Amino acid sequence: MDLDALTAARRAEWERLDELSRARHLSGAEVDELVVRYRAASADLAEAKTSAGRSIQSDHISTMLARARLRLTGTPENVLRQIPRFFVLQLPAALYRVRWSTLAIAVGFVAVVATVAAWVAADPVLVASLGPRAQLEQYAENEFTEYYSENPAAVFAGTVWTNNAWIAAQCVLFGVTGVWPIMVLVQNAVGVGTAAAVMTAFDRGDVFVLYILPHGLLELTSIFVAAAAGLGIFWAWVAPGARTRGEALAAAGRSLATIAIGLVMALGVSGLIEGFVTAQPWPWPVKIGIGAAALALFLAYMLLVGRRAHRLGETGDLTEYETGTPTLVAG
Repeated sequence: MDLDALTAARRAEWERLDELSRARHLSGAEVDELVVRYRAASADLAEAKTSAGRSIQSDHISTMLARARLRLTGTPENVLRQIPRFFVLQLPAALYRVRWSTLAIAVGFVAVVATVAAWVAADPVLVASLGPRAQLEQYAENEFTEYYSENPAAVFAGTVWTNNAWIAAQCVLFGVTGVWPIMVLVQNAVGVGTAAAVMTAFDRGDVFVLYILPHGLLELTSIFVAAAAGLGIFWAWVAPGARTRGEALAAAGRSLATIAIGLVMALGVSGLIEGFVTAQPWPWPVKIGIGAAALALFLAYMLLVGRRAHRLGETGDLTEYETGTPTLVAG
């Protein structure tokens, strides 16, 4: 085959293909034309390579086809555009999805804490079973409050941040088991309830509440959200609906795992409050007010921004380009 003759015969078609692939906006008819010319140029390339191997003409056609292919299949979204979309749409939508399960978990957690604290504090035998009286008294009088100031504020804030972020990530990522989030919640509820019982037994219950509230409002809420996300992934596996279990689990995992990223930042804020605010000799209304303001901002983001994202059709999942075309199901 004469490559020069092929080039002369097809030059106008190739130029039109190149023009369409470079255009910023295409009409429906132009998209159809691009597909037709892409197929024709692919056939020309196959013929040229079969007849003459690699050549200047075949390289030229390959370059045009590569550009046309990118135009037809799309390219990954710019990272600078993905970041705003994540924080304005994906993350708040995912948080909004777990709002009711978060509330249920919070109520259950507080109920367990209150039950354990009241049960243990009311029975001197149970209090004594926790350790020697002198040791418990030392904990209530000194160790509980000194915990928040015995290390430099920055070191302490970083330590509690990484620890809590790891707990939250475990709740989300291991939530598919259906057991791990519940185990974490029960362990923490019993631990907090026991500490409250010891403090109450030595008439330091008010100190316990005052030291827990500034950072605990946002910190515990973040853990509740993480557990709700993890259990949401588990429930998608248990009750997939019209989709297969694999499809339901994949969709829930993609959409709700974003919560783990958001909670890292929320727990970073609670860590700063715990490290730099809780132990300060400021009036308690000020310290608790800071914690309440942080929680209010988080809830506003979760409920108000999340509701807006939800109404726009967001679920927290990746885009169709990133996940592939979903399978259509009835119902």
